Amino acid sequence: MAPKRPKGAGAFPKPVESPAPNRPDPSELYAALDLGTNSCRMLIAQPKGSQFHVVDSFSKSVQLGAGLETTGRLSRGSMRRTIQAMRICQQKLKRHGVKRMRLVATEACRRARNSKDFVKQVRRETGLTLEIIKPEEEARLAVISCAPLVSTKTEQLLVVDIGGGSTELVWIDLSNVAPVDRPKAIMRMHSGFNKLETPFPAARVVDWISVPLGVATLRDQFNDVDDDSARFALMSWFFEEKLADFAPYADEQSREGFQIVGTSGTVTTVAASHLGLRRYDRTKVDGLRMSSEQIDAVINDYLRLGPAGRRADPRIGQDRHALIMSGSAILQALLRAWPTDRLSVADRGLREGLLYAQMSADGVLEDGVY
Repeated sequence: MAPKRPKGAGAFPKPVESPAPNRPDPSELYAALDLGTNSCRMLIAQPKGSQFHVVDSFSKSVQLGAGLETTGRLSRGSMRRTIQAMRICQQKLKRHGVKRMRLVATEACRRARNSKDFVKQVRRETGLTLEIIKPEEEARLAVISCAPLVSTKTEQLLVVDIGGGSTELVWIDLSNVAPVDRPKAIMRMHSGFNKLETPFPAARVVDWISVPLGVATLRDQFNDVDDDSARFALMSWFFEEKLADFAPYADEQSREGFQIVGTSGTVTTVAASHLGLRRYDRTKVDGLRMSSEQIDAVINDYLRLGPAGRRADPRIGQDRHALIMSGSAILQALLRAWPTDRLSVADRGLREGLLYAQMSADGVLEDGVY
């Protein structure tokens, strides 16, 4: 799915008695907000056939999890930044008249001792109700969002979502599903990972794991290591150790039928760097397939640049340069551990999964893959 912003999105006229012709009917709109450890992101979208198109969006680095590793609590500063961002989201929701929405929080709020107080504060100051979701639902929503990128040749699929505070991995067996039905079989997982009674071919979850390390939390673990290359190596091996309980995949004969799909700011930044994009272009990044050699070349270039060079690199971006090496360490560890030399890049994630799940539950999407 490559959502397009309609002309005038985000700049609609003030409400009048009769809606402007180009303004979507509020009763058709859905919203999804993903509050992670590092970022607050929201999409407002309208169903369109088997797809949806984005009416408005918002993304802001709020660093909600700053200091969480040390104190076990969300700091006053991080909560203040996040609430400011959520006020903007609330204004957008009100402007578009959105009634159907899911606003979810992930690892930082799962771990923080004061997360319940924070949720109450958000409700009190913005009127928005945050829902702290469990790791399994976070993983499932990421999988659903990536379904359109699954090749019909794929028999074994690994979906990886590298977040700010955690990393979710889901291994799915599609070998008993007809090739043409494989993306649809993954879409049907919106109600859970457990197999449901259904006449349709089913995708089978072999194993899944939520590692409580993401780009922000892994970086914080090794902040005391001064040497850039040494810090990167330590982060990568440390993350790989956390995969010990995740079911290994050792069937070398099935490499051709194995696919990894990666969704995160890390993966899309590495892809943009590989393409040499000085200005990010989602249409060139989403769905791109990169070889492990190409990924290694980008990561080695990041190491060669050093911290100062990465800060000045326009391909990385101001919100990402401090986190790109911890994310790259996770990515490199995954490619060492799993038998493939290709990675499919997904510029999509929880928000798209949340939108699909809501629209699917309401029966407003036509049969197909968005």
